[in-house]
Amino acid sequence: MDYDVVVAGGGPVGLMLACELRLGGARVAVLERLTEVDPTIKGGAITLPTAEALYRRGMLPALAEAQRQAMDRFRTFMRERNGGDDGGAVGQGLGYVGHFAGIMLRADLVDRTEPGLGDAGPAAGITLVTQQEIERLLGERAAELGVDVRRGVELTGFDEDEEAVTVRTGHGDALRAAWLVGCDGGRSAVRKLAGFAFPGTDPEITCHQAVVDMTGAEDLEVGWTATGTGVYAYGPMPGRIVTVEFGGPPADRNAPVTAGDLQERLRRVSGAHVTVTAVRTATRFTDHARQATEYRRGRVLLAGDAAHVHSAFGSQGLSLGIGDAMNLGWKLAAVIGGRAPEALLDTYTSERHPVGAGVLDWTRSQVAAMRPDPRSRALREIVGDLAGTVAGTTYLTARLNGAGVRYGLPGAHPLTGRSAPDLELTGGTRLADHLHAGRALLLDLTDDPELRALAAGYAGRVDTLTTGCTSHPELAAVLVRPDGFTAWAADAGARTPASAGGPAEALEEWFGAPQGAVATG
Repeated sequence: MDYDVVVAGGGPVGLMLACELRLGGARVAVLERLTEVDPTIKGGAITLPTAEALYRRGMLPALAEAQRQAMDRFRTFMRERNGGDDGGAVGQGLGYVGHFAGIMLRADLVDRTEPGLGDAGPAAGITLVTQQEIERLLGERAAELGVDVRRGVELTGFDEDEEAVTVRTGHGDALRAAWLVGCDGGRSAVRKLAGFAFPGTDPEITCHQAVVDMTGAEDLEVGWTATGTGVYAYGPMPGRIVTVEFGGPPADRNAPVTAGDLQERLRRVSGAHVTVTAVRTATRFTDHARQATEYRRGRVLLAGDAAHVHSAFGSQGLSLGIGDAMNLGWKLAAVIGGRAPEALLDTYTSERHPVGAGVLDWTRSQVAAMRPDPRSRALREIVGDLAGTVAGTTYLTARLNGAGVRYGLPGAHPLTGRSAPDLELTGGTRLADHLHAGRALLLDLTDDPELRALAAGYAGRVDTLTTGCTSHPELAAVLVRPDGFTAWAADAGARTPASAGGPAEALEEWFGAPQGAVATG
């Protein structure tokens, strides 16, 4: 066997998955068609789940530096716009946490006591990082971990048998691996060749995003603006524009995006007499929304846009794909390493498919609120009113940031099934500081010898830390999966290791039988 896993696609999702697999001990090859990071403009920001995932793997300093550089570009934009004054651009920029259908969500209206919105630690301050920066950082990390990344190599076909998958490439090579994962985008060759069903809704809009040189920009509104002919955005970096039109999908989605085309569309949607003199980077996209009915068929799995596609509104795609990679990586590595039964992979689809379906509906609802017809504009007014309230902004921000994600894991504790809060621990550390190695973590917060004896049967699979929790003193113990989600938690006096739904059950559910256990049946 050449590798344990071949990952088709070396974008952020494929690289993140490969890194997670390497942390779990798997031998991984990544096949990427492009020879270098695609410079075409894509997502300009990340949501909380992506920031959390990278923070938990020790990448916070790199993210912070990337955001600092993005803020420098934003200040440049504001100075150009305001004649030398940056408009007080500091911190997060304009004081917004994101948008819904171009309706900006004010940071000062977010109730941070909502689960997932106030306990993410330093990751909560990271938003302005581009998709290209994420890909670059993950490429460096993959190299450090020893992932075999083959750029300029494209998967052209594969054959699957009971024991492995033989992958063919455009170079005439054949790689044999136990598993194949398609992270090769919305037009995934892996998905098509494997025969995954991909139902969904057809597109009705044409969108363009670009960075251009232009004159007449002083007549454009900064941020998102709805007009009688569509929606447009200007900023938050010099020359960045977005147009949204509702005349149907483009006749030729692969046609070059020209300065003349962008100028015509921006004039039509904004009403401003701008002149586009040069195009630095541009892309075209629609709102087609589709999702694979299953994320695994035999030895072939899907993640990221290969498993689900939708419009780019809200920067949800990258976050959704990174979440897939975090969920699948440790599970597949555990199966490969013999630390868990193959049935563990069934939980990948059962946990991530509903999350993907929710994001598809989230983007569909934004298109409904962007349409220029009178009914949709009436709906937009109502949503805008709600977004002006604490309750409305908090709800929309929680959905945007993925704070509402909760897997249906057994257990009544409010943390169970949720992304674990970044607990402040005695000694000055935080939970994320103990998750860099990509292993599960059992926090013993009351110095419980019975709990530690139970955990001893999972040495090498689950790290155990006896400490105190200064931010949540009511907690007695927390079991955190490698993906950062809480598998089990208990408050002081509310559990015993042997009780039903207790840590013994959770440990065996996710990490197999303890060492020395005698098989029955």
